[in-house]
Amino acid sequence: MSDNILEELFIKRSQQKKKTSPLNYKERLFVLTAEKLAYYDYDADKGKRKGQRGSVDVEKIKCVETVEADPSAPPERKFAFQVVYDEGPLYIFAKTEASRNEWITKLKELVRSNKDLMQKYHPCFWADGVWLCCQQEVKQAMGCKILDRKNGYATRSKSTRKPLPPTPSEEKPSRPLPPQPEPAASSVSMTVIAEYDYTPMTSQDLELRKNEEYTILEKSDANWWRARDKYGKEGYIPSNYVAETETGLERFHWYCKNMNRSQAEQLLRSENKDGGFLVRDSSKAGKYTVSLFAKSGAETGGSCRHYNICTTPQGQFYLSEKHNFDTIPELINYHQHNAAGMVSRLKHIVSNRARPPSTAGLGYGVWEIDPHYLTFIKELGTGQFGVVKYGKWQGQHDVAIKMIKEGSMSEDDFIEEAKIMMKLRHENLVQLYGVCTKQRPIYIVTEFLANGCLLTYLKEGLIQHPTADQLLEMCKDVSEGMAYLESKQYIHRDLAARNCLVDANGTVKVTDFGLSRYVLDDEYTSSVGSKFPVRWSPPEVLLYSKFSSKSDIWAYGVLMWEVYTLGRLPYERLSNTEIVDQVSHGFRLYRPQLANERVYKIMTSCWHDKPDERPTFQDLALTVQDLLYELQ
Repeated sequence: MSDNILEELFIKRSQQKKKTSPLNYKERLFVLTAEKLAYYDYDADKGKRKGQRGSVDVEKIKCVETVEADPSAPPERKFAFQVVYDEGPLYIFAKTEASRNEWITKLKELVRSNKDLMQKYHPCFWADGVWLCCQQEVKQAMGCKILDRKNGYATRSKSTRKPLPPTPSEEKPSRPLPPQPEPAASSVSMTVIAEYDYTPMTSQDLELRKNEEYTILEKSDANWWRARDKYGKEGYIPSNYVAETETGLERFHWYCKNMNRSQAEQLLRSENKDGGFLVRDSSKAGKYTVSLFAKSGAETGGSCRHYNICTTPQGQFYLSEKHNFDTIPELINYHQHNAAGMVSRLKHIVSNRARPPSTAGLGYGVWEIDPHYLTFIKELGTGQFGVVKYGKWQGQHDVAIKMIKEGSMSEDDFIEEAKIMMKLRHENLVQLYGVCTKQRPIYIVTEFLANGCLLTYLKEGLIQHPTADQLLEMCKDVSEGMAYLESKQYIHRDLAARNCLVDANGTVKVTDFGLSRYVLDDEYTSSVGSKFPVRWSPPEVLLYSKFSSKSDIWAYGVLMWEVYTLGRLPYERLSNTEIVDQVSHGFRLYRPQLANERVYKIMTSCWHDKPDERPTFQDLALTVQDLLYELQ
C-alpha cells in the first residue's frame, strides 16, 4: 500500500449529477497517495477514519485548479479547489489558502505526466445545470479559461528539456497578446436521440421522430435547442424530448425518469406481467432502483420488489455482490438472463414513455397564444383570479385555461413577468404555456393535470389508504419543485396544498408561483384580510408582511401537515386573529397521527421563529430524499 502523501479534513460538495438534485456539503477526511485521492467518513470524537466514500485514480485526473468562491458562501467554503476527471469536477473546500495551495501543488506534481491534461478549465462552479462562469449548459463543455503552461503542470521531460526559467521579479512590459475569443456558449455539436415524437407547432420548429438521431447546433435557450435532422433540415426542438446518444440512461426503454416507488408499483401491477421491470431514479439523488413485479410467492396477485443499484469502491455497479458491472446497461442485460438472488429475472420491460413531458411553451418563442386555437370543454373550478377551465389547444393538446376576472390582477405587470415564468421548467412545477392578452378577459394557459388539486386529492380519498412512502413522496415532489424555484430566486408567497396539482401518474406539481404579487384584492394582500393565507404564514409575514424564501419554508411545513392529515384545515378551531396571536407566541401545529417523529421533526424545522434558523428547500429536499430512501 502506498504511503500517505497528504491527509486533511476538508468539506466536499456533492457532484450534482442531475440538474434537479440538491447540493450538499459534508466534511470528509481526504487522503492523497501516489495512486489515489480518496475521501472517508471521519469520527471526530474518536479521531478515527471510517468507511471510504469515494476515490479518484491519480492517473485519471485531467486538471487541478482553484475555483472562484461564491460571494455569499460561508467562511468555511471560501478556499475552494477542483479535481477534474472523467465524471466531472470534484469540488473540495480547504480551511486555509495555504492548505489549498499545498494540495494543488502536490496534486499537480503527481499528475504532470498524465494523458489528456486539459488546456482550458472552468474557473467557477457547475450548479443547477449550468457553468456559472460562461453559462454553458453541457457539463462536458470545454473550459472557458486558458491554463498557463499547459495547466501549470510543467510536463517537460527531465532528461530532454531544460527547466523552466525563474520568473523575474520585474520585467520590461511586452506587447500584449491579442485577446482570446470567448467561447460561443450556445454553439455546440452533439448527437442526441429522440425519446418522443414531436409535431412542429411553429414554422421555426423541427419535427422529431422517436428513436432517430439529431445534431444539436445551438443551446442558447435551455428549453428549446436548435437541431438538424439526418436530411439536413434545421429547426428548434424541446430539449426534454431528446437524450444524448453516448451517455445517460434515457436512451434505454427500461429507464423511467422521474418516477417514484408508488408510481412504479401502479404501472407494474397494471401491466400484470411476471418479471415485468423498470429502472427509475432512486429517492436518493444520483442513485437508481430496479422495480420488479413477480407473481410467485405468498402474496395473492403478485408483489413488487425494489432493488437499489449499489456501487463498489471501484465504481462498478451491482444488485448481487458477486456480479459487478462497469455500466448499468450491462448489469440490466445480465439480470435479464439471470435472477442471481432476486425474486425473478428481468423478463419484460415496462415503460412510461407513452406520454411525452410538457414543453416550455407551445412551440419555440411562443408566449402569446391565439384564443381562436383554444377549445373550452369543461369548468374545473373557480380560483383567486376567476374561472379555470379544461380545454384543448389546436384540438389536440390538453390545457388548463385561467380566465382572469377583470380588476382582480395587475395585468400589465403580470404579462411582462409571464415571459420570464415560461422559461421555468421542472417536473414538479405546473408548466406555463402562454397567455392570451389581445382581448379581455386575458387567459393564462397552463399544463393540465388530470387528478386536480392536491387538497381535493387528499380530502376526497382519490388516493385510498396511502402508505408512509406515498405521503412522503408527495412532500418530496413539492420540495424539489420549490428547491428549483429557490435556485431561481423565486418566492411563491402562497404555497399550500390548494396550490399544488396532481397528474395522472400521481406526481405532485406546484402551481401559481409568484402570482399573489399581482392580486389587486385588499382582502388577499393585507394580512388583516380574511382571504390572506394566515394559516400558512410565519410570524414575520403576519406581523410585518416580510416575504422571503424562508416564509415559503414555513408554508411548506404547513403543507406537509396538510398531507399527513389528509387535507385537514390547519389550526381548524382557531380564528385568524387567534392564529396571529398564538403563532407569534410560539404555538405550533400538533403531530399528525400518520406522521412519525422524524417526519414531524422536518415540519417543526420549518417553523422556527427566526427565519435564518429554518432550512433551505435544497436542505429539505435532501432530508426528505434520505428518509424516503430508508423507507424503501
